[in-house]
Amino acid sequence: MPPSTIGGINLLPEPEKRAIYSKYIPHDLLEKYNLPPLTSAAGYNLLQFRYATGSTDVEMRLYHKVDFPDPILYAHLTDTMNAQIHVLLYILNDPDSPRFDVDKMPDGTPTKFGILKRNVEAEAKACEAGLAPGQVRRGLRMLGQAIEAFEGFVAALGHEMYFVEPLYYHNAVIFERYGFSYQMGKRLMESIHMGFQPGGDLHVQLDGSNPFRQAEAAESIRKRSWAIHDGVLGEPFTNVTMYKRVGHSSGVNTTKDCKW
Repeated sequence: MPPSTIGGINLLPEPEKRAIYSKYIPHDLLEKYNLPPLTSAAGYNLLQFRYATGSTDVEMRLYHKVDFPDPILYAHLTDTMNAQIHVLLYILNDPDSPRFDVDKMPDGTPTKFGILKRNVEAEAKACEAGLAPGQVRRGLRMLGQAIEAFEGFVAALGHEMYFVEPLYYHNAVIFERYGFSYQMGKRLMESIHMGFQPGGDLHVQLDGSNPFRQAEAAESIRKRSWAIHDGVLGEPFTNVTMYKRVGHSSGVNTTKDCKW
């Protein structure tokens, strides 16, 4: 029987692990950057993994060219306690777009995407350029194709559903719009939406005191996310876990009539 978990895949020989994990890379992404076969020597250098025999997680980085600082696709997957697939982080970067150093301080110290520390100057520039919290570059706008490929990978492992951990508020909203539902955190998302309504506890904090707390943030998913990242909740955006059934859409919407 083929493995059904990340831990099981990680027990396989290196070529087999790479072949299985590469299945969730969107074919359109490979075509867009005219990448060589990922099983070839050139492809081996572009597709990099971090997995250890016996571990239950995997990190994958796909580059469009050798020595480029950022991958066009980064994914970090793990197994849940019930042996389900859990996506901890999934990023698609447009390598042709400007880079904003929100992931590191001026001295090079990592910020963990602004979770541990914040490069506020870089964040302000990223916000002004139309990026969302955590983005070092503009996205590739290929999440639909990525989800389709990932669901093929999940189904091939014998699963009917999988889980994701939205790192920021806007991530959760995007996942909603692609058919995900909440295992945990829906009530928080609904309370955030109410808080940004006129007179709400979050709305009153949009006082224009900095670039992340402008009044228009109340009506923008992206700018709300910046305000939350800036601390209007009074605590980090955490304890939100979502799931999706393969091939099904939940129709959940906690941000009615709010634009991106």
